[in-house]
Amino acid sequence: MTNTLYDALFAPHANNAAVFLTRDDGSRISYAEFVGRVAQLAHVLMDAGVKPGDRVVVQAPKVTDAVALYGATVQTGAVYLPLNTAYTQSEVRYFIEDAAPTVVVCDAANEAEVSAICPNNAQVMTLAKDGNGSLSVLANDKPSSFETVARGSDDLAGLLYTSGTTGRSKGAMMSHKNLLSNAQSLTELWRITSQDRLIHALPIFHTHGLFVALNTALLAGAEVRFMDGFDIDTMIAEIPASTLLMGVPTFYTRLLSDARLDHALTKNMRLFISGSAPLLAETHKAFEDRTGHRILERYGMTETNMITSNPYDGARLAGTVGYALPGTEVVITDRGEPVTTGEIGMIEVRGDNVFQGYWKMPEKTAEELRENGFFITGDLGVKDADGRISIVGRQKDLIISGGYNIYPKEVEDVINDIDGVLESAVFGVPHADFGESVLAAVVLENPELSTAKIAATITSALARFKHPRQYIIVQALPRNTMGKVQKNVLRETYAT
Repeated sequence: MTNTLYDALFAPHANNAAVFLTRDDGSRISYAEFVGRVAQLAHVLMDAGVKPGDRVVVQAPKVTDAVALYGATVQTGAVYLPLNTAYTQSEVRYFIEDAAPTVVVCDAANEAEVSAICPNNAQVMTLAKDGNGSLSVLANDKPSSFETVARGSDDLAGLLYTSGTTGRSKGAMMSHKNLLSNAQSLTELWRITSQDRLIHALPIFHTHGLFVALNTALLAGAEVRFMDGFDIDTMIAEIPASTLLMGVPTFYTRLLSDARLDHALTKNMRLFISGSAPLLAETHKAFEDRTGHRILERYGMTETNMITSNPYDGARLAGTVGYALPGTEVVITDRGEPVTTGEIGMIEVRGDNVFQGYWKMPEKTAEELRENGFFITGDLGVKDADGRISIVGRQKDLIISGGYNIYPKEVEDVINDIDGVLESAVFGVPHADFGESVLAAVVLENPELSTAKIAATITSALARFKHPRQYIIVQALPRNTMGKVQKNVLRETYAT
């Protein structure tokens, strides 16, 4: 029977003896062994009453069986719903109530509290780093083959909830076609093959670590060095034996802080990729100076997977996210109408990668997904004459002060270029006269640098209405688990 995603990512490896995952303890699992494990877990799901279209909620540690559970969910025709391991009990309760799963899989250490918030018709099972979680134990005695459930390209395969920083979290419905088309485009564009060895230090509850990194590796048959998380010594040790790294900007700044990072260490590497948050221009330059490698930055979001990428061949320009992926259309609009080249506007995207809508939110879906198929991303950007996209910021981060539009990134770029500044975040807070006032949170490299010096630089570089009214020196910017700066936290903290 045809199952679009399973047939492309998992079934071809049934007899593949090549290594799929190499774990922190040095143990390995081949592709063929992995496919067998997927089948064993599929039997457990079926025994638990999972039917096609049912949701399987997963808030579990980063272990092999968590990846195999993704495959098993696809093989049984169900919908995989990964949750951030940092979510609290009250947050998890919302997702469970909203998604109404048949099975909930959690860390063995959290079984009691998760069971307490699950309805009686949802079965709770566990995964543990030592392999003794109830799901793993149940799977050990199951057959290593399973009759795959038929699912078509438009059937749901994943349900990913947005971060909810601007309101109630929304479940983005991802079809088999959404996930597969994106993996195919990226695998071809980034030239991923079975000869690659990917360093995987990302979480697997997020689009980046799961649907970008693992789906492309599965599609290509690449080996994956499956790290529990980012550890600088382990990362340094693995780079010489690897060819590919997918990371967030924090990975690269931490690598740059280590003197061991140099040309010799990275000579076997083929490609460094960054996403999930903007990469500073100085990080681009410093990394290239130290290693000879130009980081490839790309752009995507929960509802679309990846949208654009800097080219494999050609200029990878700092401050840009490259061109629309093959099969993906990107337009820049103002109130739905295309703007002229070089003008700032809303980024809208259409293609097989664009989600099916928000779970149980038809009104919200209608607001953000046009009838013609274009998704309104909420990101502001600009397209040059060559078609290259640059992100200006989120629409919700746009500051309107005294009737003027102020794009935080423009101000941040000037501040970040000042010697002694590590990074900054510009945001708006309520102001009785102007509507909003501009503030800047700044992290310093040089503690001797004064806010007066920063202000003087801004004065000479930007129009007066763009000037921050206050510079707040902070030890670090608030970030979520994927490294994105949480400006909503800054707005709340400094609202008065």
